[in-house]
Amino acid sequence: MVFASKARLNFLFICLLVVFGTVFARLFYLHVWKQERLMNVVERTRQKFDVFHARRGNIVDKRGNLLATTRSVIELGIDPQLYRQEDEIKWKELAQLISLSRREIKEAFGTKFKKEKNKDGIEEVRQIRWHKLIGNLEESLYEKVMALDIKGVYGNRKYERNYPQGSLAAHVLGFMNREGRAVGGVESFMNFYLNGQDGWRETERDGKRRELAQFRTREIKSVNGFNVELTVDLMVQHAVEEEIERIVKESNPKSVSIIVSEPSTGYILGLANYPFFDPNEFWKYDIDSHRNRAVTDCYEPGSPVKALTMSAVLNESLLNFDEEYDCSIDRVEYKGRIVKLPKDHRPFHILSTKDVLRKSSNRGIARIAMKLDNQTFYEYIRAFGFGEKTGFGPGGEVVGTVHAVKNWDGLTISRLPMGHAINGTAMQTHYAMSVFANQGVLMQPQIVKRIFDEEGRTVIDFMPRARRRVLSIDTAETIAQLLAEVVGPEGTSKRAFINGYNVGGKSGTSQKIINGRYSNRHHVGSFSGFFPVDNPRLVITIVIDEPKIGQIGYGGLVAAPACRNIGEKLIQYLNIKPSVISGNAVENLIAWQDH
Repeated sequence: MVFASKARLNFLFICLLVVFGTVFARLFYLHVWKQERLMNVVERTRQKFDVFHARRGNIVDKRGNLLATTRSVIELGIDPQLYRQEDEIKWKELAQLISLSRREIKEAFGTKFKKEKNKDGIEEVRQIRWHKLIGNLEESLYEKVMALDIKGVYGNRKYERNYPQGSLAAHVLGFMNREGRAVGGVESFMNFYLNGQDGWRETERDGKRRELAQFRTREIKSVNGFNVELTVDLMVQHAVEEEIERIVKESNPKSVSIIVSEPSTGYILGLANYPFFDPNEFWKYDIDSHRNRAVTDCYEPGSPVKALTMSAVLNESLLNFDEEYDCSIDRVEYKGRIVKLPKDHRPFHILSTKDVLRKSSNRGIARIAMKLDNQTFYEYIRAFGFGEKTGFGPGGEVVGTVHAVKNWDGLTISRLPMGHAINGTAMQTHYAMSVFANQGVLMQPQIVKRIFDEEGRTVIDFMPRARRRVLSIDTAETIAQLLAEVVGPEGTSKRAFINGYNVGGKSGTSQKIINGRYSNRHHVGSFSGFFPVDNPRLVITIVIDEPKIGQIGYGGLVAAPACRNIGEKLIQYLNIKPSVISGNAVENLIAWQDH
């Protein structure tokens, strides 16, 4: 019989004690000391939480043409923990399908762990269960990838915003940025309706990451966003943007804004600005090109305000069409003091009331404005919409500046009637001019016609909204007829004339303030008008900032022709009937033919 020595038994006992002590210490460390953190890891591994993204709604024009939509794409990636050596032979074909190199795929499969700091700031090594290969894979290509049957390669479906018309109506639409946020335009304005509601599902999975359907706890289906129909007409928008391209080619301006709307409803049929940008690739363009200049940029409207001034005096029954004004004098007495009158663009002598507007006399309109008291004149300018937001909707709109009477200086009464000492947006000028085309009523601009669901059922219908009555019907119609003479052969806006149609409108040329002073070399040329005068169908406004044509960029020279070009393109498309040929219309037509 062999007996073990006492020393050996003690050594064996100590070894066993160390082994079991180490095991016990490890178990205590994992199950007690690190229990909370490890349970969180287990829960993250065991639980499966899937998000089902809602599809963002479409944006269409008034005839149903698609302007913005959402397409389904696949975000393709791999789980490197599921690597199989026999799949390596397929990597080359996979690389060709998704336009990556075989080396990139090998590196993705070979990187199985990463170091991360936990909430306590301690660095830990964690398994990588997802490595993205490509973010936007078409469905057809994804089917070919899955047909390769490479274990661990799979995709997650997501939605991507797409603008089928490219840069067309970009400033109306806005865009979705890379973080999925709506920026500007209708995308932002109607985001609540377009966005929809994401769904989700919470369940458990086994050690091989397979779903255990019996442990599925909650499942909420996604709800797709509503669709938005605009008042914009795709063909009108094309005509507007083609005209902007012509203007840019001929005069190389800093910027251009054009608005086309229906006077009776306030519905905007076309709106565009230069510089353009493409919402599909918005990041390639300077951020300055993203803004909707028609509502964000202010300028001094200039001569279109003369029509507003004359209408205010007429509406107060203070205008005498038989009266004449000596426009050769440069100073007049007003309320017991001498007021210096502004210069005219060319010398005038005696002008009738109608000729003051027709020939656009600064001095004549200043003297007409002096028939009103200052507060009444100020209230009319505000009633036309200057100094407040138009209610256009999509963000970024500014209110401009109309100084209260208490802040007027000695020259305001002679400068405000000609459109200086005030600034506003192209949208404000446009809708102020619309008052004459809409029997004296100021309408609210409207870009959204209705919201509808996937079955085409209307959810919300946006009806025309009148903001206020500014002028009597008689006053509005009288000024409209005077504005038709401004576009006549003797008027300053004759280049807006359309054969067979009475066009009413007013061009403007305002000097820009550079370094605190009015510049003789920097101008804004504009035109705002409507036609046919006897039954207005369209209001068109063009604002051109610093046109470069080798001379002063008068609005009648650079902007008025744009109104004619757009109008001529839309007459047949919108079935606009010719004007009733009578009286002045016949005289204008004969004069034009002789001209």
